[in-house]
Amino acid sequence: MKFLITKEQLSHGLQSVQNVVSPRSTLPILSNVLLRAEGEKLHFTATDLDITVVSSVTASVTRPGAITLPAKRFGEIVRELNSAEVQFDVNDKNVCTISAGPAVFKMAGLPAEEFPPLPNFGEKRRITLQQEALKDLLNKTSYAISADETRFVLNGILMSLRDHTVTLVATDGRRLALAEEQVEVPPQSLGECIIPTKAINELNRLLDKDAVDIRLTDNQVEFNLGSTIIISKLIEGTYPNYKQVIPQETKERVAMNREELLGALRRARIMTNERSNSVKLTLGQNLVSITANTQDVGELHESFAVKYTGREFSIAFNPEYLMDPLKALKDEEVYLELIDELSPGLLKIKSSFLYVLMPMRIS
Repeated sequence: MKFLITKEQLSHGLQSVQNVVSPRSTLPILSNVLLRAEGEKLHFTATDLDITVVSSVTASVTRPGAITLPAKRFGEIVRELNSAEVQFDVNDKNVCTISAGPAVFKMAGLPAEEFPPLPNFGEKRRITLQQEALKDLLNKTSYAISADETRFVLNGILMSLRDHTVTLVATDGRRLALAEEQVEVPPQSLGECIIPTKAINELNRLLDKDAVDIRLTDNQVEFNLGSTIIISKLIEGTYPNYKQVIPQETKERVAMNREELLGALRRARIMTNERSNSVKLTLGQNLVSITANTQDVGELHESFAVKYTGREFSIAFNPEYLMDPLKALKDEEVYLELIDELSPGLLKIKSSFLYVLMPMRIS
């Protein structure tokens, strides 16, 4: 294998895949990145067997071929190169010579044949949507993923494909975030799957513009972003019936400026601690008051005007949990719908998004 590539393209390709490399794997090949040169492309592939990322960049290939190189040391070399162009030459003993200006490195690699092969996705279950739309859906939901490994089915996002709609749902048992996007879903692609957190993190990092092709099998999903492909195992198991926790009827509804509410919650959070991590919202006539009162810390009281003519009552929430969706949303106005002091609150916007949050006991 022999090719010439710019340092910029080399860095971009490696950075796209290196997050999934297993630094302490019992299989040495998983600590390597696969380089495959063909046509006018250099393809980088890294995997930990649960998630695989493939990135393709432009290169001038004079002799096609493939090799795997230790990802950590290879990354260190690429960072320290001070030449705009880099020449690679791999011999039949899997020794790679990297020439960049006056510097010449020789690295021992492992045969490409030892690298785990990519799964084969057919065209049967496939949908396409815009990358910006998928990124928006992930931003609106991914903060609610559970980190509790004993409830493994909650360690990811449920993706439901139904009725010309893709729905993403995340919950940790104390709050639930749901967002939807209209998309053409072929009959053969209908169904649900649970995408694990690590794949969600890679998507959030790599999604950009243009379209994303999503292809599914019974236990894996592929996101084709064009120059980058993310392949992930799916979480096995049945996701809880999330519709049961969404209040069907609420009694009070108040519209609030998102930035104003977020700012007040940020200030209130300062006056909480780990043992007493709640803020109280009191709804009055055209007024919302936010109170935080923590022994040995202090207190905050802040009010702002709203359009509200319902009954007066108070409800307490974890400020971090109420701030998370407010930080993810871009809408100027949000709507808080409530039943009473002990029932879940519902945060909505004008488009297809909702957030269910359990209240905290008011002491």
